[in-house]
Amino acid sequence: MKKHNRSRPRKPNRITAEDVAREIGVSVMTVSRVLNKKANVAEGTREKVLHTAMRLGYVPNRIAQSLVTRKSFTIGVIVPEISHSFFPDVIRGIEEVVYTTRYNLLFIHSAEDQKREEAAIQTLEENQVDGILISMAQTVKKYTIYRRVVESGKHIVFYDRCARRLGMSCVSIDDIETARQLTGHLIQHGYKEIAHLSGSLKVSIGRDRLKGYQKALIEHNIAMNDELIVESGFHEMGGYNAMKVLLESSKKKIPRAVLAVNDPAAFGAMQAILDMGYRIPEDIAIVGFSNDVRSAFAPTPLTTVNQQPYDIGRKAAQKLLRHIDNPDEPVEHIIVNTEHIIRRSCGCP
Repeated sequence: MKKHNRSRPRKPNRITAEDVAREIGVSVMTVSRVLNKKANVAEGTREKVLHTAMRLGYVPNRIAQSLVTRKSFTIGVIVPEISHSFFPDVIRGIEEVVYTTRYNLLFIHSAEDQKREEAAIQTLEENQVDGILISMAQTVKKYTIYRRVVESGKHIVFYDRCARRLGMSCVSIDDIETARQLTGHLIQHGYKEIAHLSGSLKVSIGRDRLKGYQKALIEHNIAMNDELIVESGFHEMGGYNAMKVLLESSKKKIPRAVLAVNDPAAFGAMQAILDMGYRIPEDIAIVGFSNDVRSAFAPTPLTTVNQQPYDIGRKAAQKLLRHIDNPDEPVEHIIVNTEHIIRRSCGCP
């Protein structure tokens, strides 16, 4: 019986930048500049290159590019939590900057857990990312892993929550000054018994917002009362529990106002205040931090601070890209301006 040879279907040749250049009669360098989103190409030529590349089915060979440039053109982003609006807005700012470059993003959620954060960093290293944007999880105790990443030649830029004294760039607001101003706002409207629901003191924003609160009391000659400071963490349930502790231990003289470390903690505290039979702001005024999307729509609209999270993300991405492209880029702490949003919860006119 005669055997028939069945040849395998021939794979189509991969379309290259040279094919695109030949098709429209421009140099390979011009095509390369367009495809790598570089400047100095006429807009008409740019559109023609992009249209032709799409029509021919051109797909960049990232592996080949990485072998030549020793870059993966990938940036890792570690987010400590995603249930509230602050970090999604940061991500929007990061994505808006990176979209205009040849870099891709790889997002990982640490869920406020140090072990998960360390696993995330290891995953990003295994994927050979060129740099990492990170906001620290609230359970982080040691900074060893950050130092190791930088010593290996990778770049780290922190956003919102910074690891100080490590010689790494960070983008955040001035948490001490903003908390000082917000506490001062309450004091100027007649409140003296002001409580603070603090974040984890292992995290920079927890420490700094507490410092700002204390600084305002000192400036206005108000005695410090440690019983009015309760750690709530950064979530609703923590705010609820911390506020209950505060009210149950202060029944003879409840605080007249509360500075919460962020809006989610404030939302939890507001529910506890109502559940225990008090009114907002008639009995207890409260202010938050971060201008969560829900803050304007709470039963009593929440006075808060707009931290400009989109700008934080945008500036952090820009700084990391500069570090990647330029070994001499200086380390710096970039401060983003804030805006106070005054609503009914503070009881202010």
